[in-house]
Amino acid sequence: QVQLVESGGGLVQAGGSLRLSCAASGSIARINAMDWYRQAPGRQRELVATITSGNSRNYADPVKGRFTISRDNAKNTVYLQMNSLKPEDTAVYYCKADGSTTWGTLFGSWGQGTQVTVSS
Repeated sequence: QVQLVESGGGLVQAGGSLRLSCAASGSIARINAMDWYRQAPGRQRELVATITSGNSRNYADPVKGRFTISRDNAKNTVYLQMNSLKPEDTAVYYCKADGSTTWGTLFGSWGQGTQVTVSS
């Protein structure tokens, strides 16, 4: 089993910053891509940012220039630094990791989500 645990969510005023963390644990042989998604009430879950094992990064247009995704391979952890937050960033943020286990299977695991609320 591969488990992901997010942390760092909370309530912040517009223009403020938050840093989300997501740590993966379990029988992990390799993590390839790690992603951040978000889902607001009544809306479809959307991809926010992704980072590959080679540190290639991609961002959704609404967060470009404001969010930064990074990873610490030694800790199997992905981060999302969120600056200049806007009320429309309010959502539950989920991390996802893709890779292979030590017993030779592929995995695509989701974290439990962390709430980010940005007040106007």
